[in-house]
Amino acid sequence: MIPLDHAVLARLESFGERFEILVDPDKAALVRQGQPVEIEDVVAALNVFGNASKATRASDEALMKVFHTTDFNAVARKIIEKGEIHLTAEQRKRMVDDKRRQVITFIARNSINPQTGHPHPPNRIEMAMEEARVNIDPFKHLDEQVKETVKALRPLLPIRFEELRLAIKIPPDFAAKAYGDIAAGSTMEKDEWLKDGSWVCVVRIPAGIQGEFYDLINKLSKGEGQVKILNQVY
Repeated sequence: MIPLDHAVLARLESFGERFEILVDPDKAALVRQGQPVEIEDVVAALNVFGNASKATRASDEALMKVFHTTDFNAVARKIIEKGEIHLTAEQRKRMVDDKRRQVITFIARNSINPQTGHPHPPNRIEMAMEEARVNIDPFKHLDEQVKETVKALRPLLPIRFEELRLAIKIPPDFAAKAYGDIAAGSTMEKDEWLKDGSWVCVVRIPAGIQGEFYDLINKLSKGEGQVKILNQVY
């Protein structure tokens, strides 16, 4: 469980009943996003209250009426998923700012301007989000928030999400050390070790990180690696 002074109120009202629990806002956000988080790690107390400020517990009858169970974990999860999380102004600002940065980074790394073939700079994306008055919900899953943001940005920015399929060849002197970093920075479709000790592979990367990925290959191979674009994947 979390310390009481780190907790905020999560409240759900249904069928004339009110249910409150004390939760960590960041971990509650993970629960809402479908992440595998243990409820005991999210809450400050293993109690469902009718009024938390008065420490009045919700009755079993009320729990059965609304949730059809008195199991704390099941009830608490429903309250977090469906109820209101009462954040302080500072907490909300921090969580919104964090989510906004995640959205901007995702769009910058995974999309391009189809008119130029290059990714949009993060500051251009941020300016367009401000112009489009994009609303950031700190409790929404990143994928859902990105989808809504891109829909709002399309009238202002030409955006296309695409991946590049690349063929890579790393010389023998660098192949073993390069393998791990290349695998971690891409989606590998196939690879093969050649008789001379060279390593070749076919990978997919987000189009927005093409320059960054080329820099990685050059660094790992001291400029001796070979990269060829096979095709674009939309």
